[in-house]
Amino acid sequence: MSLAVRILLPSDVPAATELSTLAGWNQTEGDWRMLLDISPEGCFAIEHEGRLAATTVVTCYGQELAWLGMVLAHPDYRRRGFARRLLEHALEFADGRNVRSLKLDATDQGQPLYQSLGFRVEQEVQRWSGTGRDPARVRQLECSAVPEIFVVDREAFGADRSRLLGALAGRKPPAVLRQNYLFWRPGVRAGYIGPCVSDDVESARTLIAQCAGGDEARWFWDLLPANEHAAGLAADFGFRVERRLMRMTRGAELRGNDATIYAIAGFELG
Repeated sequence: MSLAVRILLPSDVPAATELSTLAGWNQTEGDWRMLLDISPEGCFAIEHEGRLAATTVVTCYGQELAWLGMVLAHPDYRRRGFARRLLEHALEFADGRNVRSLKLDATDQGQPLYQSLGFRVEQEVQRWSGTGRDPARVRQLECSAVPEIFVVDREAFGADRSRLLGALAGRKPPAVLRQNYLFWRPGVRAGYIGPCVSDDVESARTLIAQCAGGDEARWFWDLLPANEHAAGLAADFGFRVERRLMRMTRGAELRGNDATIYAIAGFELG
């Protein structure tokens, strides 16, 4: 069976969305198209007999950091080495661009494979779920030029992800409260809260209240439990832990300011 890797194309988006949906993930076609827009050279696939069999995506945030995500294989092609082949290709891609640190959020099932490729555990990441307002009815607190939040985000995240934030803002402008901000977007299974960065818990509470705390729609909220204020807010809004993943890293140590991160951008984005 051929394990030739090729670039994932816009025409693959429906099939890629089918893969993520079959896995029970939350990404929409819009999420896949955004990944292709911000990292067209880092989206990879293996095709077999004209069928999309497996995917992975490397999103580069400059040379400081790259994020590895969307490691998927169709159920008919699992346990055949497709994921490992794509991961090896992704590592070659990142190394070829002299990326100093590569990270991902791993499930329990995927962690042994990532460890065999040189990744080490950094910290836990949690998915919380709960109910809130319908995403179509969430309003902005105030409008702000997105470039104004790039500097704040770089300090919080540890790398420049302005291209990602610009793409998210193009889909739905963020809620902004002074230098604090929150993005949200629709998903296949639930609305998605994040990223959210705030320098104090009450500002984060005000921002997140725009989405959470109601009873009209389901939301996912991925956070770093090391930020106890974020986990406390999630509990206050009636959210409950649904999944636990492990953030892993390969290469240089790179940490931002986790105490200001109240929601990550997604398991596939960091």
